[in-house]
Amino acid sequence: MARYTRKEAREWAREHLVGVANVTIPTMTSDFTRLNEKAIRHDVRLSIEHGFIGSLAVSEVPLSFEEHDQFQQIMVDEAKGRLITVHHAVFNTLEDNIAAVKRAEANGAELVLLGYPPHFYPKSYEEVYQYSKAMCDATSLAVMLFPVPIWGFGRLHPSDIPVPVLRRLVDDCPNVAAIKTEGGMPYIMSAIEVHRHFHKEVVISSPLEYEYIPLAQVMDIPFCGTNYSAFFGPAIPQAHKLIRAGQYDEATELYYKLEPMRKAVASIGFGGHALSNRLM
Repeated sequence: MARYTRKEAREWAREHLVGVANVTIPTMTSDFTRLNEKAIRHDVRLSIEHGFIGSLAVSEVPLSFEEHDQFQQIMVDEAKGRLITVHHAVFNTLEDNIAAVKRAEANGAELVLLGYPPHFYPKSYEEVYQYSKAMCDATSLAVMLFPVPIWGFGRLHPSDIPVPVLRRLVDDCPNVAAIKTEGGMPYIMSAIEVHRHFHKEVVISSPLEYEYIPLAQVMDIPFCGTNYSAFFGPAIPQAHKLIRAGQYDEATELYYKLEPMRKAVASIGFGGHALSNRLM
């Protein structure tokens, strides 16, 4: 169970969402008949060793509901409080997502990344608000809102989830504790706007390392996640520590050293301005 109550979610987030969170993709055995528990535990241990403070238990993979539940349980058990397990609320329906988040609470996950079902096609932001609030109301866990182009909300507003909708959710749902800022990608206007409006109330995450390292040098951004930064080994947690210590020149040098890897990621359509990674 979580270490906080629903009313304490924002206080918990302020204290604990300081660092970098990656993603853990479930590994299967070579015959694809079951989860590879040994490999999953290895990935969790390596994340801890590399300095990550959390990891998303990825759900956008072909696992059964029960297999994902087992996968999440393995992550929580291996972490033993050393790593926050983030629940990935991207199942097929609202009912499925409510059932899954109840499992996540029982498993010991401590943060919910709020996504939307693949066939969710709202005609107005009132529908987005109602879905989001239903999910927040269904759990006592801290929730991280997630504006991002992949949901298709950009046809309603360029920021994907505009400030007035986020404002209602922050005001109406005390367990909304963070906002992951990828709205309006590849531009940063929405990220800046969200930070300006909400950083005094909830934790703002700048999840893309190529944006986080520069922006965090000129504005207070405590959290970078969830993201694909495990690709860079321990580099992004190291950059985060340098920035929090005010060692901007050293963080900038590390940023430039990563450029060949950054280009390699972009060349395969993963990261950069591609949208293939936006759910994570």
